[in-house]
Amino acid sequence: IITGAGKQFCAGADLVEFKRYLDEKHADAQEPYNARVLWPVTQKIVSSRLPVIAAINGGATAGGLDFALACDMRIASTEAKLGETYIKLGLNPGNGGTYFLPRLIGSGLAAELALTGDLVNAERALALGLVNRVVEPDQLISEATALASRIARWPRLAIEATKQQLRQSWHMDLTGSMNASFWGVATLTYSDDLREGVNAALEKRAPQYNRKDRRSD
Repeated sequence: IITGAGKQFCAGADLVEFKRYLDEKHADAQEPYNARVLWPVTQKIVSSRLPVIAAINGGATAGGLDFALACDMRIASTEAKLGETYIKLGLNPGNGGTYFLPRLIGSGLAAELALTGDLVNAERALALGLVNRVVEPDQLISEATALASRIARWPRLAIEATKQQLRQSWHMDLTGSMNASFWGVATLTYSDDLREGVNAALEKRAPQYNRKDRRSD
């Protein structure tokens, strides 16, 4: 679960540091600021074998919004404000926004948010499909934790395979996605957890999954 440490979720880059970067004429360097500062965080979220939930407690703008979009699920507080606000600084989205936004809400709405820099409140974000649900501020972490717990009760290897295939499907046609699914099922066929899951279903009891099938991150 990722959330903001204060009243805001994340505004992206530190503008004071970014101005220093510009003043030192690093803007023409081979490695852009966003590649050095923002992208490593986004990459860590995306490459995590386990699902990542964004608990958006306040403003999530520019690179901060992109961090949230990179997560597998998003829960927003009623106080959340979301915006792809790079354009207000004279920039294009630089932390994955042009990749994630169209896939989540479609190209037309993605273009509107990215080209206007408009902020949307939590209810509008829910209607657009940017977030999974909206809760009161004092319920945000408990709601995110409850969602994480509902996922964590299942076998870790199956969770990892499901996340991986959902991510891969963004780049595949149906045949490619099905082939990846077949490979995952074939691999999990040899897990103790699958045997336990099938036996529990047949015996009409709660499964007791074997934690030795879990790997450390």
